[in-house]
Amino acid sequence: MLRTSVVGFPRIGAKRELKTLVEAYFKGNISREALFSGAQELRRNHWLLQKKEGLDLIPSNDFSFYDTFLDMACMLNVIPLRYKELGLNDIDTYFAMAKGYQDDKRDVKALEMKKWFNTNYHYIVPEIDDSIEFKLNSSKVFEEYQESLAEGIETKPVIIGPFTFLKLSRIKTNKDFNELLLAVLPVYEEILDRFNDLQVKMLQIDEPAIVMDLSSAKVNSFVNIYEKLLARKGRVKVLLQTYFGDIRDIYKEVISLDFDAIGLDFIEGKKTRQLIRQYGFPSDKILFAGIVNGKNIWINNYALSMSVLDDILNFVSRDRLVLSTSCSLLHVPYTVENENKMETYYKENLAFAREKLRELTDLKQLLQADNYQENLIYQANQEIIQRKKISQDFFFTDVQAKISSLSSKDFIRQPSFSERIKKQKEILNLPIFPTTTIGSFPQTAEVRKLRSDYRKGNIGTEQYKNKIREYIREAIKIQEEIGLDVLVHGEYERNDMVEYFAENLRGFLITQNGWVQSYGTRVVKPPIIFRDVKREKAITVEWICYAQSLTNKLVKGILTGPITILNWSFPREDISLEETAFQIALAVKEEVMDLEAAGIKIIQIDEAALREKLPLRKTDWNSEYLDWAIKAFRLVHSSVKAETQIHTHMCYSEFADIIKEIEAMDADVYSFEAARSDLSLLDVLKENRFCREIGLGVYDIHSPRIPKVTEIQNILNKITAKLEVPKIWVNPDCGLKTRGMAETVPSLINLVTAVQKQRQML
Repeated sequence: MLRTSVVGFPRIGAKRELKTLVEAYFKGNISREALFSGAQELRRNHWLLQKKEGLDLIPSNDFSFYDTFLDMACMLNVIPLRYKELGLNDIDTYFAMAKGYQDDKRDVKALEMKKWFNTNYHYIVPEIDDSIEFKLNSSKVFEEYQESLAEGIETKPVIIGPFTFLKLSRIKTNKDFNELLLAVLPVYEEILDRFNDLQVKMLQIDEPAIVMDLSSAKVNSFVNIYEKLLARKGRVKVLLQTYFGDIRDIYKEVISLDFDAIGLDFIEGKKTRQLIRQYGFPSDKILFAGIVNGKNIWINNYALSMSVLDDILNFVSRDRLVLSTSCSLLHVPYTVENENKMETYYKENLAFAREKLRELTDLKQLLQADNYQENLIYQANQEIIQRKKISQDFFFTDVQAKISSLSSKDFIRQPSFSERIKKQKEILNLPIFPTTTIGSFPQTAEVRKLRSDYRKGNIGTEQYKNKIREYIREAIKIQEEIGLDVLVHGEYERNDMVEYFAENLRGFLITQNGWVQSYGTRVVKPPIIFRDVKREKAITVEWICYAQSLTNKLVKGILTGPITILNWSFPREDISLEETAFQIALAVKEEVMDLEAAGIKIIQIDEAALREKLPLRKTDWNSEYLDWAIKAFRLVHSSVKAETQIHTHMCYSEFADIIKEIEAMDADVYSFEAARSDLSLLDVLKENRFCREIGLGVYDIHSPRIPKVTEIQNILNKITAKLEVPKIWVNPDCGLKTRGMAETVPSLINLVTAVQKQRQML
């Protein structure tokens, strides 16, 4: 019987209920019992919604208070000793691992945080050292399955598989990968035993790491561990779920293993159909076909999907087919229904998580129809697709002309860095170890309310601007008192580093409630690139120039770069990503030139998301993504004067294997997140003889803890041991918007104090 499923469902709730709940607990406003009770109600609502929309196989344990990878670490008892020694209860130990912990007697940093494959979601990186003893340490997955049964819903529990868990963990032991796999195997066997006792019908084991490049040794490791594990499955049917690509390196081995079902991605898995055609699909297994895009928000084109499904049915019988999403719906907003101010013209083209459930139901119905092309559901879908296709509303002729006229000289800045930096040092006249922040200052409830009141029309433009100026004055005053060398205006006018620019550029669609989880309680509203992009007015110039007028110190202009705007938005599908990137780059370039003309001497162009669209497999890196991404950044600043210093900032990605390409961006100063990764980038920079000026983050802003002066001094000593002093800048690892002033001010005071001590020593 044909069925439908999803890999996972958004856990934040239709109105960000999870964020509200967890942050209330952090502030001490609700009890542990209230936290757990609220979470249970949220899970219940999500299960009932999926059932209402006709989903056949509903996941459980896709819920998390902070991060499902961290949940798995706790389940396997991968809790470093320093967190256990805090003596906290289970949930507070969990949050300490995610956020760090600090009181009068105890001070522990958070675990490292990294991007989840090619998405803007961040996962907490487990840390495995010799003190770790793998054992079953949490009953969360079993309890949530039983919760669903109490609601009359038989769910398929979801867990992270052993291969992906270890592949993405930070290994701090001499044990090799296979030893660790064998060490953790008994815990997974116990999990299967428990599910057999509960009479669970199907277990979903996520192994997305096998869509990446795999050596023959890693393929053997995967096969060996699952031959052992699947021998223990008993009556439980095991679904191997993959996503974010195809499994070309291991497909033949996977279909030979004793899995009952295999989930494959037909959206980003560019070779998935080819693999099935070439090697077939076992008649004794169920195929979970990821046919609905879990990462973008455009409606499914039923004509294209039905074509793919018709092809699949040549190899898989209908009773062995489950229609599914390409990945978890965690990466898209909750529902279009919450966009009550959006015109129908836009809404009809969009499908968020709830709408994607309906698309699965539609495709199931169409696949069961005698002639799906005559079905009203199919015809309505194709009418929407056709309306958009023939519309001229998506293109601006002036933008198209600018793109067409670009030549190679538009991507090259003159003179060379070595010549520029001499002029910049002379003009800027900064001390050694210049101190600065990345850009944003704490966004208090008062600041957010001000923007909300202005957006709703409760206050006028002048009242709003006067209040923003007041915040900027205070931020400049605080930074001067602290003693920072290069100041920022605080970004009080900005709701989000991407959404703010999208609101002020033509071509973007801004949602009311299109919230997506980025990490923990941090949620963002990715803009939708609906048409060609262009700039029609200055965006930041007024605020940056006002801040500069308040001080004799240098104030940085802070902009978001074209690749980050592209990668943290939902992109168009009717033109290439390269063309969209160049359109955004031209718009940001105009802002750069206006800032320079207004006398701003340092301009920071943030590219936090540079790596996100890079193919997961190095063997696919000839896709030219980096070529046009780097060119888009260079286009932004290629026309500035030699004495204008261009900064860029990057965070929470792996940079080691693209460090040469990063240097080719031709910025003058690079700031990197480094605090949570123990400055691991230092060796990479030294080995590659990175010649630009560098600011490695000296403390983690995603944790509320305040770094000590000696701690920062120790970090500076590590940096100066491997980088030349004249090249070193000192800054936090990211913007400060998520922090409070109570943490920010003492942290920055300690940063400046540590730098002053280092200057005296030198």
